[in-house]
Amino acid sequence: MPDYRRWFRTGGTYFFTVVTFNRRKIFCNELARSFLHRAITEVRALRPFEMPGIVLLPEHCHCIWKMPDDDDDFSVRWRMIKRRFTKSWLACGGRDVPVSPSRIKRGERGVWQRRFWEHLIADQQDFARHMDYIHYNPVKHGHVKCPHQWQHSSFLRWAKEGVYGHDWLCQCRGSSKPPDFEAISHFVGE
Repeated sequence: MPDYRRWFRTGGTYFFTVVTFNRRKIFCNELARSFLHRAITEVRALRPFEMPGIVLLPEHCHCIWKMPDDDDDFSVRWRMIKRRFTKSWLACGGRDVPVSPSRIKRGERGVWQRRFWEHLIADQQDFARHMDYIHYNPVKHGHVKCPHQWQHSSFLRWAKEGVYGHDWLCQCRGSSKPPDFEAISHFVGE
């Protein structure tokens, strides 16, 4: 049996990868995206955390959370988000898929992968690399040619604030060399 160890640090900053069950492309659906947004908003109201970066792709999500100084319980937040989303999704006619007896026994549906992947951000350089990874992810997966073309990301907010140029790694007017994420490839859970 695998030995899963989570690194908990009060006030820590974490990078997460959360994936749908069997990588179903649930988030191609506008209603699904709105349900996830609402679930995150509701959970943040109950159990606050900052979310400086996020990208939502058809079958997975990457994000960075900054936990409160006196709190490290990101697991319960993800459980709440997944449950709220699943309840809304199924109530409006969204489907889950058949699951194993062990998942049924645990009360799990065929909407999300059981676990999520997390990485404790070490420093500002690690934070910047993971933010770049988040914002380049739609290009990496072939959904768009440039980060600014993907609407389901925090990239445009960061570009508006001047952290990124609007044309960061843009291929609209020619080619741009893709970034090398080899240094963090074992951190991202894809």
